[in-house]
Parts: sequence; structure tokens; C-alpha cells
Amino acid sequence: MTSVYEAAGRLEGLTRLAAAWHTRVLADPVVSHAFSHGHHPQHTARLAAYWAEALGGPPSGLNESEVVRMHSGNGPHEEMNRRAITCFTQALTDAGLTGPVRQVLLDYFTWSTNTSMNRYHTTADDVPANLALPRWTWTGLGTTNSPHQP
Repeated sequence: MTSVYEAAGRLEGLTRLAAAWHTRVLADPVVSHAFSHGHHPQHTARLAAYWAEALGGPPSGLNESEVVRMHSGNGPHEEMNRRAITCFTQALTDAGLTGPVRQVLLDYFTWSTNTSMNRYHTTADDVPANLALPRWTWTGLGTTNSPHQP
């Protein structure tokens, strides 16, 4: 029984995926707009650590409310979300992630992009201070008590 985190190659595999995704979004004329103000110099490492925690890995030390705030207050942006998901799909290939874990990762990213990171359009000030980081398992969002494959 392996967790999604382990099946994705642990932190090393998720770092490859985060780097591939970041490269893809910076090259996309629509999604790159989200980074036009710049980005944290450790963006790839922090993103990989965040995904790792959400997928059954070790704590990232990142605060969910702060992460959601970074993605909030920009109004609706469905086209950007669709393109970010397309970039992620391509990044899965770039990172060599195949088999069942590929679909689980795509389901997680799609859900997160369209739900967690897309709730607070008006202002980042609307984001509650105590959000818990959503956990994703082989069967979806918090649908089991275990992060391990059934």
C-alpha cells in the first residue's frame, strides 16, 4: 500500500512535476499573467512541498490560508484555470508520471484549481485565517481516513 505522495515519487517526483508545471505556465500567454508580479524564489520547492503534504507526505510548514490568499482577489478567471490545468496535464508527461497516479494527480490539481484556489474572487481579505490544508487520497478529497491506496 503506497500513498499518492509515494507513488508520485515522493518529494523528488513532486519537485520534478512542480518544475515542469512552472516552466509550462511561464510559457503560456494567459497563465503567465499570474506571475507577472514576480514569484517567490523558492516557488518550485514550496509548491512541491505543499503538494507533498496534501498527498500524504510530510508537513510543508506552509499555511493554507496564506496559500489561498495568494490566489484570491483577482476576479473570476475560468480561462486561466483551464489553461493551468492543461499545463499541469502536459507537466505530468514532462515529469514522467504515468499510470493510476497520473489521473489522481490530475484530479487533485483540477479540484484544487477550481475549488480551493478559486473561492475568493472579490478580495483576499475574505479568506478565513484558519483554513486546513485539504488532503487528497487515492479516492479523492478526504474520502478515507488513510492516504494509502485501497
